[in-house]
Amino acid sequence: MPNLDLWTFALNCYAREGVETACLELQSQGADVCVLICAAWLEARGVARNQERMCVLEEVAAPWRHIVVEPLRELRQAWRSPAEQDEALRELRKTLKTLELQAERSLLERLQTASREWDESADANQWLSALAPKGSCRVALETLRNAAYQTQLELAGV
Repeated sequence: MPNLDLWTFALNCYAREGVETACLELQSQGADVCVLICAAWLEARGVARNQERMCVLEEVAAPWRHIVVEPLRELRQAWRSPAEQDEALRELRKTLKTLELQAERSLLERLQTASREWDESADANQWLSALAPKGSCRVALETLRNAAYQTQLELAGV
């Protein structure tokens, strides 16, 4: 299958029924949704998983997540209630949401760059299960996995 860019894959996958809810559930359990979407992308493409590759993804994601994405998300969430009563704050919160999405896009681009040379393999195995927090909801992981495969097929024109 063609090597589709991760951002396009992420947008199309996330738009599928049930994926947003599944991702939010996994995020509430401590998952990095960008890493999981990358994992779903790699899994759907048939890229072999190994410990070294999983470590590379986490080494790329962790600093950006801690320094950029999480502070934006925390501030946006902290402003949720006060923004209901304050129009100026509501507009600033929308701006924060846009910045958070831009930060996530940048992270996905970094993950794609880090995994660019990883080829498809006959021995590809389950990235999502390996990278999800222990005890993650199996239904949420399967929702994301199924959406990823359908997205990959759709975007590849199959």
